[in-house]
Amino acid sequence: MADLLNLNRLVYFTTVVETGSFTAAADRLDVAKAVVSHQVGKLEEELGATLLRRTTRRVTATEEGRLFYDRAAIILREAEAAYGDISQSTGKPTGTLRLTTSLDYGAKVVAPTIAEYLRKYPKMKVEAIFDDAISNLVDEQIDLGIRIGWLADSSNQARRLGTLQQVVVAAPRLAASLPQNASPRLAKSLPWVANAQLRGVGQWQFSKDGETVLTELNPIVVCDKTPAVQACVLAGIGLGIFPDFAVEDEIAAGRLVRVFADWTLPAGGIHAVFPPARYRPAKVRAFVDLLAAAERKRARRSSPA
Repeated sequence: MADLLNLNRLVYFTTVVETGSFTAAADRLDVAKAVVSHQVGKLEEELGATLLRRTTRRVTATEEGRLFYDRAAIILREAEAAYGDISQSTGKPTGTLRLTTSLDYGAKVVAPTIAEYLRKYPKMKVEAIFDDAISNLVDEQIDLGIRIGWLADSSNQARRLGTLQQVVVAAPRLAASLPQNASPRLAKSLPWVANAQLRGVGQWQFSKDGETVLTELNPIVVCDKTPAVQACVLAGIGLGIFPDFAVEDEIAAGRLVRVFADWTLPAGGIHAVFPPARYRPAKVRAFVDLLAAAERKRARRSSPA
C-alpha cells in the first residue's frame, strides 16, 4: 500500500504522458531518463496494468493509462496546491509555474513580470504560453491564466488585477486622410483591420457625453494574431482597435495616432484565472502578487497627471 501512495511515481508517469517521451519527461524533471523509465515500470508493476504504449517515435497512454492519468493529475494538483498553501509561510515557491496569456499582454507586461519573479525566486522555473487562443486550464495542466477583456462563464476562479481601455488607432497618413471631426458614425465606411480571436469583432459600442453609437465595422483584413493586426495597422492598411497597453509605445513615438479620441469603448478587465482547487499554490500567489503590482504601476503611468 505504501508504494501505491508514492506521489513521485505519479509525477514521473503524468510527465511522460504530457511530454510524449521518457527523454522529454526526464528533461522537464531534471533527472536521468533511466530513473523515469524505472519508476513508471514499477508503477505499472504495482497496478498490474500497462499504462503506456511505447513506440520508436512516441509514448502514448493506453486506455487504462488515460483513465489513470486523469485521476493522477487531480491528485497531484491538489497535493501541490496544499503543499504550496503551507509553504507560503516560508516565502519560497517551488517547482514549475505553467501560465498562459495573450500575445500582446504577454509581451508588454507578463514577460517583465516573469523576469522579476525569477530574480526573486531563482529556483523556480516558468513555462509560459503566449497565445491569443484561450487555453483550457484543467485539460492542459496550466496553473494560471491571464485573461484580457471579458471573462466567459466557467468553473475557474478569478482575481481582477486591473482595467484596460480600448483605443482606435491608425497610421499617421491614414489618420490624416480622415474627415475632420470624424466620429464613429462613419466607422462602417472606413477600412479596418480585425482580430479574429476577439468575440463580436464586427460590432462595437462607442460612447461620448451620454450618447451611444453602436456601429458595425468593415474589416478589409482579418488576422488571427494580435501582432499581425498591429503590423497591418502600422502599414496603413486600416484602422484597428487595441487595448491601451498594446499601442501606448507606438502612440508615444508617433507611429500610430488615436482616432475618435473623444469617444470611449467599453473598458475590459485584466484577470488572473485559476483552475478550481481548494488551495492555491504559493508559486501562483507569488506571481499574481507581482503581476498585480505591475498593473498598479501601469495604471499610475497611464493616468492623466
